[in-house]
Amino acid sequence: MKQVPQWDDLLGSARKSAVHLETRDSYAVDYETGTFADWRAGHRLDPADRESWWRPWLTLISETVARGVAVRRARIVSEPVSEYTRFLYDGTFTNIAAGEQIRWLPRRQASDIALPGNDFWLIDGQLIRWNHFTGDGASGGGEISEDPAAATLCAEAFEVVWERATPHNQYEIR
Repeated sequence: MKQVPQWDDLLGSARKSAVHLETRDSYAVDYETGTFADWRAGHRLDPADRESWWRPWLTLISETVARGVAVRRARIVSEPVSEYTRFLYDGTFTNIAAGEQIRWLPRRQASDIALPGNDFWLIDGQLIRWNHFTGDGASGGGEISEDPAAATLCAEAFEVVWERATPHNQYEIR
């Protein structure tokens, strides 16, 4: 198995595109501490206070986009959305500020799409970083693949999802 590169190396290798498909309704939820717990307690990020929410991930995305790489993220979500999805939705403006394009697809509209079994990042249509998760949403580690058939599956699935999905600024939480 190939070594899983750090995020800055992975996105740093992108020349044209980096696409990310998310298919879970929650990821590593900590109800007691952290940003999700703060959000549940009523804290909301202030778009005007960039210093309070800009973090290394957003800098990496911004630098990637500045190099001319299109960074797109599609989220397949159950409706009505989970509390965690609502939390993601509320914070998505930060990703958009960094230059990501984000769309949302209700799960019912994805039933006839051949989807990979795991979330993934696909770099330049060739390099896949599979994201594995445990049943409760914790990270189960990553895996790298350059298998052409898997890359084709990911690319085709992502494009179908992207075409059907609603841009973030038009998607209404249900």
